[in-house]
Amino acid sequence: MEKRALGKGLAALIGEKQAQTYKKPVPLFKEEPSKTKGEVLYLEIGKITPGKLQPREDFNDQKLNDLISSVKEKGLLQPILVRRLDSGFEIIAGERRFRAAKALRLEKIPAIVKDVKDEDALVISLIENIQREGLNPIEEAHAFQRLLDKFNFKQDDIAKALGKDKATISNILRLLKLPADVQKCLARGEITFGHAKVLLATEDIQKQRKLCQLIISKSLSVRELENIINISVLQRKRKVVTSRIIDPYILNFERALQLSLGTKVRIMAHRKRGKIVIEYYSPQDLERIVNMFKKR
Repeated sequence: MEKRALGKGLAALIGEKQAQTYKKPVPLFKEEPSKTKGEVLYLEIGKITPGKLQPREDFNDQKLNDLISSVKEKGLLQPILVRRLDSGFEIIAGERRFRAAKALRLEKIPAIVKDVKDEDALVISLIENIQREGLNPIEEAHAFQRLLDKFNFKQDDIAKALGKDKATISNILRLLKLPADVQKCLARGEITFGHAKVLLATEDIQKQRKLCQLIISKSLSVRELENIINISVLQRKRKVVTSRIIDPYILNFERALQLSLGTKVRIMAHRKRGKIVIEYYSPQDLERIVNMFKKR
């Protein structure tokens, strides 16, 4: 599918005049105007359906209740954005406002009608959700992936349309590589975007799951998680080095030194060279080992 060149923000997608109209407050009740181009219409709620391209997957009940209270007290301050269907209208942006109006059993709702393609409808909905009250990172990632897969976008196109840099888009898309249960924790806000980026540093799925639960149970900060992963990497490297000591001749020397010094000793041999690592567990233990060498 051929994609359109997209500019930055709503004005590039629906026009500057309509973008400004969309942002203006409107009274709760008003007669429907005769002209429809770029103006606020009052549409029957029964003729409006939720958008099939809505990127928001989770509608927070508490926030929706707060919006309902606000609309009841002050009216609906901004119109929703819709496009025409054969049998009515489909929401492009403003589904939470639509739900609030429906909950209050309003008969009509202020709206701007705009004929847009699916890809533009998705981008407009993304912009509207991000600017008003951010989507969670997984919702953003799914929407970005849909633009890539279904509408033949590139990451540069998404970045330009949303006013973000390409690295941000790339990092958000990488979240979809996490296990589904970890993604759900991120979507629910149990871990942060920062935590998720650190989890992606390890490709072990089971380890990602365990670390995710550790973050939640211990309330780990991103820095604490980084430290845990760094220690794990060092331990893994040490195991790799240790596993290379397979020469029985070297192992015999290692055991002899451990018996003689009364502490753990590692001999790391490489061809004709190597090093001996002697561990101690307190200043007194170090002094004891040094004195043993002095006596010899």
